[in-house]
Amino acid sequence: MVISILNARFSKIEPSAYNSALGPLRILDFSRVLAGPFATMMLADLGAEVTKVERPGGGDETRSWGPPYDERGEATYFQAVNRNKQSLVLDLKEGAGAAEARRLALGADVIVENFRPGLMADLGLDYGSLREENPRLVYCSVTGFGSDGGAALPGYDLLIQALGGLMSITGQPEGEPTKVGVALVDVLAGLFATVGILAALRHRDASGEGQLVEVDLLSSLLAALVNQGSAYTLAGEVPGRMGNRHPSIAPYELFATGEGELVLAVGNDRQFALLCETIGARALAADPRFATNPERVRNREALSAELERYLAARPAAEWAAKLSERRVPAGVVNDLAGAFGLAERLGLAPTVRVPRGDGTAATLTRNPIRLSATPPEYRSAPPDLG
Repeated sequence: MVISILNARFSKIEPSAYNSALGPLRILDFSRVLAGPFATMMLADLGAEVTKVERPGGGDETRSWGPPYDERGEATYFQAVNRNKQSLVLDLKEGAGAAEARRLALGADVIVENFRPGLMADLGLDYGSLREENPRLVYCSVTGFGSDGGAALPGYDLLIQALGGLMSITGQPEGEPTKVGVALVDVLAGLFATVGILAALRHRDASGEGQLVEVDLLSSLLAALVNQGSAYTLAGEVPGRMGNRHPSIAPYELFATGEGELVLAVGNDRQFALLCETIGARALAADPRFATNPERVRNREALSAELERYLAARPAAEWAAKLSERRVPAGVVNDLAGAFGLAERLGLAPTVRVPRGDGTAATLTRNPIRLSATPPEYRSAPPDLG
C-alpha cells in the first residue's frame, strides 16, 4: 500500500484557495473512467481540492486506455478528465488502506464514487457509515442503472446508449442503430452529478447538513432526450432514426452542394426566406408547400430536393460564408482540427497549457465556464499514479 502526504494537505488550506469559486472545498474522489472523474474535474477547475484515490498496480482503468498516447507515452483518455487533482494509491481491501480512506473521508466535504452498488458499504465507506461522524458530508454516488433493480447491471456508456433508446434515434433510417461519437451519457451524468453536488453544498451552507446525491446513467440519458422524450411521454410517439434531420424543423439537416456538404439549421420562417433569397430561390419561400415550418416538415423530401438543386451551384464553404453574413444558421462539417481552429479564430481560446510536475505542460481543452470574479483554474496536469 502507498499513502501520500495527503494528511498535511487535509489539515492546512492555503489562503489563496478562498479566491476561487469552490475553495477550500475538499473532495475525495473514488471514481474512475469518465462520469465521476468528469464531475470532479469540473469542481477542481472551480477551485476544489480533489484527491483521486486509485487502486494499486494500475490506478484508474483509463490510464491504460490507448492509443492514442501523448508525447510521454501516456493515454490521452485519462488526461481528458483528471487535471487539477492529486493521486493517492490505496488498497481499500487491505486494513491500513481502508482505515486511511475512512480517516480522509471523515475530513472531506464531498465524496464521489461510482463503484457497483453495495461495494462501498462492504468497505465501510458508504454514506450511511460516514454521515454520523461527518454530518456535513455531501456524498455523490454515480451508478449505471440505480441501486435497486438495476444494481447488478454494468454501467457502460455504449450499453446505456443502446438500452436507453439513444441509438434508436441516431443514424440513417435505412442503416443500423448508431452510437454517438463520444461517451456522451457519461458526460451528461457527470454534469448532472456536478449540479447535484453544488445544490447539496448550497443546502449545507443554509442548514449545516450534508446529504446523499445519487445519479444514474440511464436516468441521465432519459432526461437528456428532451423533445424526443416528450414526444413519447406526451404524444405516445416512438421516434425513429432520421439521419441528420430534425423531427420538428425543416430545413434542418445536411445538404450536398457543388463541393462538400453544408449544414442548414433554419429555425423559423424569416430565416427560411433569407435562405431562399441568398441562394437565388425566392420562389420557394412563397410556395405553399414550404411557406411555414409545419408545411416544410410535411414536405421535407420535396424541399430537400429543391434546395440541393440550387446549392449545387457553389461549394459548401462559399454558401456557408454567404448565409452566415445574412444570419442564416449554416456551416460546413469540420473535423476536430477544424473545430478547434474555428474556436481559436473566434477568440474562444479552446485550449489551455496545464503545467506538469516535470516542468513540461499538457495542452487540454479549456473549461467552457467563464466567471468574471472566480474563473476556472488550471493548476496542474492530470497526476502521475500515486
